[in-house]
Amino acid sequence: MDAPLTPGGWRYDRLERATDANFRSPANQRLVSLSCLHDGQVSITVRSSGAGPVTIRSETAARALIANQSGGFSYILLSATDPLLDAMALSKGRFAVEVEGLAPLILPSHAEVSRVIEDCR
Repeated sequence: MDAPLTPGGWRYDRLERATDANFRSPANQRLVSLSCLHDGQVSITVRSSGAGPVTIRSETAARALIANQSGGFSYILLSATDPLLDAMALSKGRFAVEVEGLAPLILPSHAEVSRVIEDCR
């Protein structure tokens, strides 16, 4: 919980078939996205270089999830009611997204994260 935040910021977008919160580096590179899909699922997408689990850590929960690969990104799908999403949104100001072989991303749990989750509920 004391690790420094990854430089960058969240941006919220309302798209035609989804809402999206994406965390971008200062160079505007998308690092992580949370998307509310039309079927009540939340997609978490993270830039990665290969297959492997994606681990989400918050103040109250941690879970390693099997990820799918697509175009330089790993993604996982969670039901909008999954308690891990609440743990991310309500964590003491930050949560971590870890991909094997890469530095962990320590992300602020700003309103954009909660907004996407609530859009799906």
